[in-house]
Amino acid sequence: MPSEIVNVRYMVDDVEAAVAWYTTHLGFSLISKQAPAFADVKRGSLRLLLSGPTSSAGRPMPDGERPGPGGWSRIHLVVEDLEAEIAPLGRPVCGFATRW
Repeated sequence: MPSEIVNVRYMVDDVEAAVAWYTTHLGFSLISKQAPAFADVKRGSLRLLLSGPTSSAGRPMPDGERPGPGGWSRIHLVVEDLEAEIAPLGRPVCGFATRW
C-alpha cells in the first residue's frame, strides 16, 4: 500500500457510534472529533472522514434530497487473517452497513 494518506468521506447516522465502532472493532485511531457533525479516524494509510447529518456533507442536494449512509460507499481493509478480523464483529450495529 502506498505511504500517502487516502481520505474517504463516509456518511453516518451517528458520529459517536461510528467512532466507537471503527476504533473498538476495526483498529482505527481517533484523529479528531466534533460530534455530532464530524470526526476523523485513521488506520494505516486510510483516513475516514465520518460525516453526520449536521455536517457540511449532510446539506441537501439541489433537488432537496439529503445525503445519508449506505449506497455504494465502501472501504477496503487489507488484513492478514480475514476470519480472525470478522469473528468478533457479530452483527452490524450503529445504523450503518457493514458487509463481508
